Amino acid sequence: MNDLFVYGTLRYPEILQVLLGRVPDLAPATAPGWRVSTLPGLVYPGLVADPAATADGMLISGLTNGERALLDAYEDGLYEAVLLSLSDGRQAHAYAWKGDTEPFDWDPARFAAEELAAFTVHCRTWRLSHPR
Repeated sequence: MNDLFVYGTLRYPEILQVLLGRVPDLAPATAPGWRVSTLPGLVYPGLVADPAATADGMLISGLTNGERALLDAYEDGLYEAVLLSLSDGRQAHAYAWKGDTEPFDWDPARFAAEELAAFTVHCRTWRLSHPR
């Protein structure tokens, strides 16, 4: 299963286009029992377990094995792929954060307005150094 629940920078078509060379199918999704947290000193978020929360994001479907491997490499050792249940009963993998977090929820609208353009350049640089 290559369905992937994304909640941070990978929810943006601009980032997926740069990393994958295309935008796969995206659909709104939520993951109960998880929270999208800000991270100390970083513009991107981390997904952390929180029984009182529900994480908003997107479900990516139709990823090839190669695309999934590329995203695994992109997320590096900072994240761990976990299988989680979505609010509609489906299951998907997600990248859960393994490090320290802040007690604040990440704001995707603020990221889009203030950080997305520069982060897209960062992703393009990463992608050029990681050819398939």
